[in-house]
Amino acid sequence: MNPQFLRAALYGAFLLLSSSLYSQEKTFSIGGKVIDAKSGQPMAGASVFCQNTTIGTLSKSDGAFSMRLANGGYDMIVSYTGYETKNIRINKDLKDKDSLVIELKEQDKSMEQVVVAGSAEVADGWDKYGQFFLDNFIGTTPFAAQCSLENKDALKFYFYKKRNKLRIKAKEDLIITNNALGYKIHFQLDSFVYEYGTNVSTSAGYPLFEEMQGTPEQKQSWKNNRDFTYMGSRLHFIRSWYDSTLADEGFIMEMTDTTNKGKMTRINDPYDPKFYSVDSGDAVIGLTGRLRVSYTNQQPNRKYLQEHNFPLNTKVQISALDIANGFVIEENGYFYDQTDVINMGYWSWKKLAELLPYDYVPE
Repeated sequence: MNPQFLRAALYGAFLLLSSSLYSQEKTFSIGGKVIDAKSGQPMAGASVFCQNTTIGTLSKSDGAFSMRLANGGYDMIVSYTGYETKNIRINKDLKDKDSLVIELKEQDKSMEQVVVAGSAEVADGWDKYGQFFLDNFIGTTPFAAQCSLENKDALKFYFYKKRNKLRIKAKEDLIITNNALGYKIHFQLDSFVYEYGTNVSTSAGYPLFEEMQGTPEQKQSWKNNRDFTYMGSRLHFIRSWYDSTLADEGFIMEMTDTTNKGKMTRINDPYDPKFYSVDSGDAVIGLTGRLRVSYTNQQPNRKYLQEHNFPLNTKVQISALDIANGFVIEENGYFYDQTDVINMGYWSWKKLAELLPYDYVPE
């Protein structure tokens, strides 16, 4: 992630961190030093942030950095222009969390050139695929209509005819302004891939949220919208499972038998020791398969029902999680391994435009 490009955002995030998290009792500190892997020299101005949060900083002249975080789990991203990005999973139990030494390796430009040479870059990619990308990356929800991509020229489009696949990369961090939720999102997009044969899209990258400045009226509108989009979201569901409040929060869980015409079996006790346990304050989920989640406290958006040809009088939001190997939930709603869990249904419709940072807490 470009240090100069993000300097203002990270400085603002640090000020927010200082004014809010330091006042909380349940926090932990993380710190260390960023160095060049080859020379061992300190790297000043490296971006250090927790992805999908508003929290980040820049390394100092001696490569040192420090942050204070609310208890929970995070993916800490360390990046510098021309170097490989590092992703480090952290939480309050990380050993030696105040003295991490992070070595960054220079990017191998030759491999990147091979990838580009073996692909078919689309010269007028934005004209052909720009709106398609926005619909599948930011979304088609009413909130998505209030989002704007500020630097579309950063995108490069590649189409592979033999594999019927579209691949999109970004030469710099994407800047998305979300006027519905009041966030400016700095997104380091590694790649966006759409498989036309299966109609499945996947994206890899690291978002950093920046609070937007606004009038009191705008801030109240953003708060209302954040609270609204949080209700029934995957983050809401995961936190409710951790807090043992699923039923109180309006969630119903069912397992889908994909071998028996999709027969549903309701999970009456989401905390059954057969698939739920607590280890060092973390919730360990042992379920595998397709989990259907119904949220009963809010109707689905009418636009969603229209796009998917569902009855307009549908009362319940229905989502699903395809769980490969179970997962672990931490205190702030972060869970791992997220690559083993795939969103489906209503949650998959709500893309970047509805994404809330992990340090968001409804009032």
